[in-house]
Amino acid sequence: MQRSSGYERLLICCIGLMACFGLPLPWSRLASLGYLLLGVVLIQGLGREPAEAGGRLTLPFMSYRLVGIAAMAFWLLWSLTPVEMRNTGIPVILLWTLFGGWSAIRLIRRLAREHRVNGAVLRGALAGYLMLGLASGLLLSGLETIQPGSFRGIDIGQQNSDLHDSVWGLNFAQLNYFAFVSLTTMGYGDVVPLTPAANMSCVMIAIAGTFYIAAVMGVLISRLTIQETEDSADP
Repeated sequence: MQRSSGYERLLICCIGLMACFGLPLPWSRLASLGYLLLGVVLIQGLGREPAEAGGRLTLPFMSYRLVGIAAMAFWLLWSLTPVEMRNTGIPVILLWTLFGGWSAIRLIRRLAREHRVNGAVLRGALAGYLMLGLASGLLLSGLETIQPGSFRGIDIGQQNSDLHDSVWGLNFAQLNYFAFVSLTTMGYGDVVPLTPAANMSCVMIAIAGTFYIAAVMGVLISRLTIQETEDSADP
């Protein structure tokens, strides 16, 4: 990622996507298009070695890009297919889980290469956390379309829609809210997973959120320690 500009682009994209979910219908459906933009920002930022490493494309980075492109392509297919074609959500869940987790790991490694902890690094750390929440929301949304009734306390409009309507017409704002509740392990109790797949998905999300915070805190603390040592050594 091109240092501060890359972190800021990712943060702005995540905040904009979350803001779209807060809009009333039909404007909240713009959030669906936001996932395409999020995928592009991630691929552009994390799909290449940083400039100090030569900026070259290697097999792992090419594989990461291919996974990201496939995730966006299957998301687009899923969003445009009728609700009755539930199985189109399966590759969306698998690919976005892989792409989101891989992106978080790459971002943590990128943050670990930073020499100093500053505002840009903190924005990058926050952007990664928001990205995890949004990817988790997409995972839960796909699960609800595959297995309707996986969650209690939500209304995505599936019961009131014609089965021939596309997934695009559904409202996934509550599921994205619940994804962040699970990520932060808050557990308000207004939304409850009911099926084994939903239960395990929420467990995975909570573990990912805890692991990300622990990893980023470790990186930031080590960077701050080195930074303070270097500053104290300067005359």
